[in-house]
Amino acid sequence: MKARLILSDGMYYEGLSFGARGTTPGEVVFNTAMTGYQEILTDPSYHFQLVVMTCPQIGNYGVNPKDFESRRIYAAGFIVREHSPIVSHWQANKSLDDYLKNYHVVGISDVDTRALTRHLRDHGAQMGMITTSDEPLEALLERLRDGKKLVGRDIVKEITTDTCYQWPLDEESKRIPEKRLRVAVYDFGVKFSILRALYLHGCELRIFPANTSPEEVLDWKPDGIFLSNGPGDPEPVEYAVDSVRYLLGKKPIFGICLGHQILGLALGGKTTKLKFGHHGANHPVQYLPTKAVEITSQNHGFIVDTDSLPKDTVEITHINLNDGTLEGFKHKSLPAFSVQYHPESAPGPHDSRYLFEQFVEEMKQYHA
Repeated sequence: MKARLILSDGMYYEGLSFGARGTTPGEVVFNTAMTGYQEILTDPSYHFQLVVMTCPQIGNYGVNPKDFESRRIYAAGFIVREHSPIVSHWQANKSLDDYLKNYHVVGISDVDTRALTRHLRDHGAQMGMITTSDEPLEALLERLRDGKKLVGRDIVKEITTDTCYQWPLDEESKRIPEKRLRVAVYDFGVKFSILRALYLHGCELRIFPANTSPEEVLDWKPDGIFLSNGPGDPEPVEYAVDSVRYLLGKKPIFGICLGHQILGLALGGKTTKLKFGHHGANHPVQYLPTKAVEITSQNHGFIVDTDSLPKDTVEITHINLNDGTLEGFKHKSLPAFSVQYHPESAPGPHDSRYLFEQFVEEMKQYHA
């Protein structure tokens, strides 16, 4: 069956449908990772986004039961050059096509993703629509332009957990040593790999909804606070910014991705939207204290403006070597730090796993 990808600027691409049938809107972004499409699809940070994979063939190793980053697919749609109908991997239990159908996610293949990526790079990420409908182009464009937008909209509330829960989810998999550090996780769209990394570094985890009051979090008596990744524009998530501002200095705080942006806003900074965002597993970042370079996994469309942070209280720790944007900072006197990229690296290199160790050390020193 034929399918179309339509962009809000009027550009459109024709291809073949795979996955579910129908029409789905979202912000169109490109991801440069060579592998990891299963982790990308299930990353809540991709909620309300149509993901373009620049790697030309996708689906050849299928889908397995271990590499999920959440309980379902969050990407709104999937765009590839060539969808592989052949699955070859010892862990695979279903094809990508079946997986998308199972969660009613629309995909389109046989699109010139090189041309599409160049268009997004030149003109910026924008709203788009994948459709298998035969409706006229102008009617679809009008619906797209009148639909929901990403900027200024709080989409964290659409994907955060409804109730508190402990990690791991499987009671039998818990390995409890003599004593674990208690970490309260604010769920703005947290990935399972982040929770796994914290747990493997000796943390007992309780995950809280994004709008949980700081008083309720402190009632659990955590040793530290973790601010998770998540989708969309951080500025409308004012309740989270207020909570973090209240928690500053009361417990050590570590933020990743959207959590980094929310911490930046709580410290008086401002956020801006990038032209086409950082989405991939090979972004070079420099750790300024040592000048070491890390190759990082990234997925974000917004950044904290470096110049907006108060220089007397905030120290810049990491910068992006591609475009010079802010990738990490810490408070000079309070135990609070964050990074814009993903040190849990799923998918991606493991260069930045030391940050989880740093968080553990901060909690130990704070409570010594």
